[in-house]
Amino acid sequence: MREIIFDTETTGLDLRDDRIIELGGVELVNRFPTGRTFHKFINPQGRAIHVEAQAVHGISAADLAGKPTFAEVVEEWLAFTDGAKLIAHNATFDIGFLNLEYSRLGHPAIDPGSIVDTLALARRKHPMGPNSLDALCRRYGIDNTRRTKHGALLDSELLAEVYIELIGGKQAALILDAVAAQANGTEVADIDITIGARPIALPPRLTEADRAAHAGLVSALGEKALWLKVAAAG
Repeated sequence: MREIIFDTETTGLDLRDDRIIELGGVELVNRFPTGRTFHKFINPQGRAIHVEAQAVHGISAADLAGKPTFAEVVEEWLAFTDGAKLIAHNATFDIGFLNLEYSRLGHPAIDPGSIVDTLALARRKHPMGPNSLDALCRRYGIDNTRRTKHGALLDSELLAEVYIELIGGKQAALILDAVAAQANGTEVADIDITIGARPIALPPRLTEADRAAHAGLVSALGEKALWLKVAAAG
């Protein structure tokens, strides 16, 4: 199973006017990073970068001078993501921008069934929040000290770690290790969890004095005491 954890940075928040200026992705196969990544800075073709957006990602117009347009990187991106599920945090935002770029070039929109939104996963698992990427990194003990600004590739790498935790974390990884070993022809020993009787019974923990005290208490409860019925049934 291939999955691409991805992120975008844009000139702003308006789908009608703004453009993608950075695109990054990390490949997972069977929920493990393969080491394959995608990362491009993209020239927005004259679109100005909003001051508020630049404060978030730190990318300036000068940084994008001479960078390829989306049209020049789209085929490489489509090859990288072909056949994979696409996973993003607040996926509606990133998918919206990608679909607009695709439509300008005559490419079909992304199949909604191939999209996983980690923000929705996090809200179901942690309904009290907070569920930002930074908050989830703190929750799961993921080092995000490098993240002084948003960045498409770095955020994808962090989100890949968060995603693994959201879907089961280390426990899921152990199961997948066993599956992968079997797929490679490696014998995985079955664990016998049958619980049998002890070869030597443990000594009783009640003393004779305890038993006598209990008998005295029960006798004082009267003829209708439940303890008498339990004792008779035993």
